[in-house]
Amino acid sequence: MDMGDLLKMGANAFIQSKLSGDAGSGLDLGSLTSALSNLTGGGDSGDQGGFDLGSLLGKMQSGGLADVAQSWLGDGDNEPIEESHITDIFGSDKISEFASQLGLSQEEAVGGLRDALPQIVDKASSGGSLLDSIGGIGGAINMAGKLFGR
Repeated sequence: MDMGDLLKMGANAFIQSKLSGDAGSGLDLGSLTSALSNLTGGGDSGDQGGFDLGSLLGKMQSGGLADVAQSWLGDGDNEPIEESHITDIFGSDKISEFASQLGLSQEEAVGGLRDALPQIVDKASSGGSLLDSIGGIGGAINMAGKLFGR
């Protein structure tokens, strides 16, 4: 699965999320994919955009969310993430920018991200053995940084 597919899958999860409200359900896939790419630091990698998995995992680990990240990377159930953690990971400025780019309230934006992010990370690492074979979450951050040119 390439980055474009991952972002589209994440955008679909966002649109289907009950947490993104009616406004989130009516979003255009293209604009949401672009906004997700900008939010996650992959906005400069051509038309497809990108998703900076290494940066996201690094912020989660430094923010005390290593267990949550580990559950997303593994094959079991994805642990839920709290609204406040989404804001901590990206910063309120980035969340505001993301929300206004899509015409959503911050609550709707964060709500949709709570459903979309675990699915994107889960799909990016499907197989679960990724984590074991590269030395845990620290290895995942290093590998993702290399993969996505960081």
